[in-house]
Amino acid sequence: MTNSLGAKLRAYWECGKPRLSALAVFAVVAGAYMGWPSKRSHPPIDVLVATTLGTFLAAVGAAALNMHRERELDSLMRRTQGRPLPTGRLSSREVFVFGCTMSVLGVLLVLFGASPLRDDGSRVAGDLNWTAACLCAAIVVSYVVVYTPMKLKSPLNTLVGAIPGGLPPVVGHAAIVGELALPQLVLFAILFCWQIPHFLAIAWRYREDYARAGMRMLPVVDPTGHRTAIVMVLYVACLGIASMVPFVTRMAGDRYAVSAVLLDILFIVPTIFAALTRSDLAMRMTFLTSIVYLPLLLVAMVWDRL
Repeated sequence: MTNSLGAKLRAYWECGKPRLSALAVFAVVAGAYMGWPSKRSHPPIDVLVATTLGTFLAAVGAAALNMHRERELDSLMRRTQGRPLPTGRLSSREVFVFGCTMSVLGVLLVLFGASPLRDDGSRVAGDLNWTAACLCAAIVVSYVVVYTPMKLKSPLNTLVGAIPGGLPPVVGHAAIVGELALPQLVLFAILFCWQIPHFLAIAWRYREDYARAGMRMLPVVDPTGHRTAIVMVLYVACLGIASMVPFVTRMAGDRYAVSAVLLDILFIVPTIFAALTRSDLAMRMTFLTSIVYLPLLLVAMVWDRL
């Protein structure tokens, strides 16, 4: 019985794509710090916990619902055949209920737990944060309702999928300020641009798998890789521009600017190499570099925020 329960819990854990969801949590924390008005203090711990946990649960729920919708396709791809649904470790109903429950809990936790700052700088526990909650809900809806079915219809799905991926730091920022603000657009732009070369590096390596499942990722409909290479270089260049906006708009200082330039070079070099060679090794280098790039950039931004 214990082994059975442990196996079931591990299967639910896999449904939430925890490594991907954990990256969202990191971005939420960075967004919250960028919204906090004082550099000498930290955002309230209760708001940080409620917002990060809520966004994490929403991301877990979205991932589970994505697996539920793609359960038949996952069984066709080698990289996803070991997931809980194709292997029968969880039923379709179990995954659906789990995904809905986590999504709703996550949004409610942000709504009730992320009481925003008032105009006078005070906070009142119990204030509802509808802005942050709606943004958190948008992560789930855009990922499950829009991005997931679009994978079968258009190679533009990567751009659509970058929308929910770009929202976590926006949720974190809105959890503090309680409204939509310009810095949120800057944070969103950075994560949006970052995701394109990050994901295309994955999609190129697994293009045969995606093709087997009928998913119209750009590398699937672009057998030569020419368009894929152009898009990767274009968006890593856009990322370089977006990463400098916090310095130009005085969200962050000189030390951040230096860090951003160095990190941009670190990311651009392997991306251009991958675009030119289109080898699996180069694509893997680009993917691994992207994993290093984003946390370091966000840390530098928070460290030198103004």
